[in-house]
Amino acid sequence: MTSKSAAAAARATVHGYPRQGQHRELKKAIEGYWKGQVTADALRGTAAGLRRHHWQQLADAGIDEVPTGDFSYYDHVLDTSVMVGAIPARHRDAVAADALDGYFAMARGNQEVAPLEMTKWFDTNYHYLVPELGPDTVFAADATRQVAEFKEAAALGLTGRPVLVGPVTYLLLAKPAPGVDAGFEPLTLLDRLLPVYAEVLADLRAAGADWVQLDEPALVQDRTSAELNAAARAYRDLGALTDRPKLLVASYFDRLGDALPILAKAPVDGLALDFTDAAAANLDALAGVGGLPGKRLVAGVVNGRNIWINDLEKSLSTLGTLLGLADRVDVAASCSLLHVPLDAAAERDIDPQIVRWLAFAKQKTAELVTLARGLSQGTDTIAAELAANRADLSSRAHSALTHDPAVRARAAAVTDADVHRSAPYPDRAAAQRSHLGLPPLPTTTIGSFPQTAELRTARADLRAGRIDSAAYEERIATEIREVLAFQEKAGIDVLVHGEPERNDMVQYFAEQLTGYLATRHGWVQSYGTRYVRPPVLAGDISRPEPMTVRWTTYAQSVTDRPVKGMLTGPVTMLAWSFVRDDQPLADTARQVALALRDEVGDLEANGTSVIQVDEPALRETLPLRAADRAGYLAWATEAFRLTTGGVRPDTQIHTHMCYAEFGDIVQAIDDLDADVISLEAARSHMQVARELAAHGYPREAGPGVYDIHSPRIPDADEVTALLRKGLEAIPPERLWVNPDCGLKTRGWAEVRTSLENLVTAARTVRGGLSGTAS
Repeated sequence: MTSKSAAAAARATVHGYPRQGQHRELKKAIEGYWKGQVTADALRGTAAGLRRHHWQQLADAGIDEVPTGDFSYYDHVLDTSVMVGAIPARHRDAVAADALDGYFAMARGNQEVAPLEMTKWFDTNYHYLVPELGPDTVFAADATRQVAEFKEAAALGLTGRPVLVGPVTYLLLAKPAPGVDAGFEPLTLLDRLLPVYAEVLADLRAAGADWVQLDEPALVQDRTSAELNAAARAYRDLGALTDRPKLLVASYFDRLGDALPILAKAPVDGLALDFTDAAAANLDALAGVGGLPGKRLVAGVVNGRNIWINDLEKSLSTLGTLLGLADRVDVAASCSLLHVPLDAAAERDIDPQIVRWLAFAKQKTAELVTLARGLSQGTDTIAAELAANRADLSSRAHSALTHDPAVRARAAAVTDADVHRSAPYPDRAAAQRSHLGLPPLPTTTIGSFPQTAELRTARADLRAGRIDSAAYEERIATEIREVLAFQEKAGIDVLVHGEPERNDMVQYFAEQLTGYLATRHGWVQSYGTRYVRPPVLAGDISRPEPMTVRWTTYAQSVTDRPVKGMLTGPVTMLAWSFVRDDQPLADTARQVALALRDEVGDLEANGTSVIQVDEPALRETLPLRAADRAGYLAWATEAFRLTTGGVRPDTQIHTHMCYAEFGDIVQAIDDLDADVISLEAARSHMQVARELAAHGYPREAGPGVYDIHSPRIPDADEVTALLRKGLEAIPPERLWVNPDCGLKTRGWAEVRTSLENLVTAARTVRGGLSGTAS
């Protein structure tokens, strides 16, 4: 039993909380504001109501210190740029005219100005807006929002802890602004930024904040000596301030490594460390530096990124070990609960016993409170909770859902021949050119077309029983014909059927594979107002019957142009699901790959000559530490090749990736052995094309020329300029022309004009190659 006196101070807290509301109230209010249907005051009122509700929910659950400042209308890194006055020059007029509209202009762009670049938040599926900085950047503190939200919590009688992105992570996430030398290092601005943070901290202290949390997740990555020295300097200077709250420096997603002794010695008041999964090494490292005498340790023992229940006894053991390593040990999730849905109890369509295996944000807070009570008052006080937890863990471990002998036998029988194409790429390319007969610079799209109100209504009507399946299928067929007709008229070379039958690129497949569970209310923010419902990968995976063949074959039957079959790849099926944590990821990936391999084979057998297997999450799931990457990339690329390795040489395999930094995985992209890859490139101005060229990438590529995450409609001249920039890196016989990503989230008016401009640009550049327009 834990000593009551040794852990009397243990309390429960969280780093952050989901923003959207149980019914995505924030999304609806923001999108209503964009459409002019919701006023700014009404939007602010909705946001304030959600904050109050979530704080009160946390307090009622027993959370002692609620996070403030983690709420955002779009992105917390963008909020940090506003807080420190790092507004790009092209957005300053919009921000000066209206702060809220200017904020959204930075996030989404408009017809006058391009948005900030967007990319993945470490190895999660959350996206942040990349700060643009340069040697002329002038920072200026504006803690208005952070102070106001802290005061909102205080007015409710709650103890708030403001949460800020730390200065080192902020600069390490930034990029040189357009027009600034690409070699500029934003971290050189640290001495200019620290006084701004000092002013923000003073403002929060004046408002009554006792503690402020500074998030430094960038320090769990491999860092140079100069970067580690910068972190030491930052927290030496901030710790030395006299007019400041207590400072809690938080890290998460991995082990701190060389940064741990630096932060442990810094004159700050506490550290928040991740003690789950890859970060478990933090425990030994913390003991190795002598612990945190006189300081607070916030111990992240509950996984904040996945949805499985915690092993309470295992966590209590970890917490007990930590008690002697700090002046005070508090209990927390490993990171912000932004990455999980709100409440598993709302899932009425999942077997109640399986629901007991799940812990969303609300259940995780309960786990934290239970652990804090057990740590402070002894395990006898939580005996009932421990017994129930043991029973639920045992139920999952012994379930038939999690163990299918046939699936495991098939995965064990995979051979080296299964993960390689039957012919080398040059032979395949010749066979595909002969078979498909495409022009230079062929045009295509990534897969999805706008999901119209009519489609969403038809889907809802089918669920509610207002229409039967025959009426629904006729609506899908009509939509496919209309999408194909538009593409043919626009002059697109390789068509897609538009995916009108699909609710989500992962969920659609998960609903048809054994071993997956679909949620009804499990919404998680991906970026801005884009929320997804990651399915739950709960057991062994197999494909009972074809998933995409019917509609792909139908689409091909009504056009003479090639229609791509569209699948989501095995790594993305894992990364955009809540993956099982009871077996190695490589084993799960192989099971998913075999199920998808069956689908690829059926598509080819039914006349599909171009098959796209999307892997946008390949880079996203890359381990944060270089030492862990080779093993991951080996099984990840093998899973892709296992999916696609059985097709004929003249069947063209495409893949797609978007919104990540690809430069450090170009070899892995090569190892996929896809015939064509399409990648995001519009916001980064063809950076990925240059990276492919520097690597000597030998296959065909389509760096995107239309940024679909902005409402901007690029004109033909803009697309032409991007294409010509792409041709500087990729020869015309290997260059494709396509948008950055799927078009599901855009409206038809934007899509129609943008794609027509894309085709016009392709024809212009193509004509320049041949000497005549085509």
